Amino acid sequence: MTPALRTPRLTLRARVVDDADALFDTMADADAMRWWSRAPVGSVGELRAHFAEAHPGWRAWAAVHEGRAVGFVSAGEKRQGGVSEIGYLFARDTWGTGLAREAVAAVIAQLFAEGQRRVFADTDPDNAGSIRLLERLGFTLEGRLRAEWHTHIGVRDSLIYGLLREEWRGS
Repeated sequence: MTPALRTPRLTLRARVVDDADALFDTMADADAMRWWSRAPVGSVGELRAHFAEAHPGWRAWAAVHEGRAVGFVSAGEKRQGGVSEIGYLFARDTWGTGLAREAVAAVIAQLFAEGQRRVFADTDPDNAGSIRLLERLGFTLEGRLRAEWHTHIGVRDSLIYGLLREEWRGS
């Protein structure tokens, strides 16, 4: 179950297929999708199909600001015993506004409240915005996986950032 969450500026709710209409411009944007594990989508129909696919063990929250889905945060339990991975993507017009930080922080707080002991994120070494966000939230760089992903921009390294429940500042 994906519980609804609220922050001062956002409502986070389960992402639905219809969110593809609002998120298409972002997921079709080559710059926004540069560091994502898949290429930009080519049509709203393709994105709707992607959102409709089952992703066992994963939950996705749509971040709604002023009545419009402006991004999403996903979380997947990777191992029993309380380890979850997070991922996120936000519309270009929200970059630098703090909305992504607000949304990701709310999901992290929810995961720790549910009993997770560790949350980690996997990001491209050249994704400076994501690295800044993770570090501001208190994540620690734990390692580099060389040639980890084959993506639409080639074979890429991956940085693993982790956060333990006892390190969480709630910011």
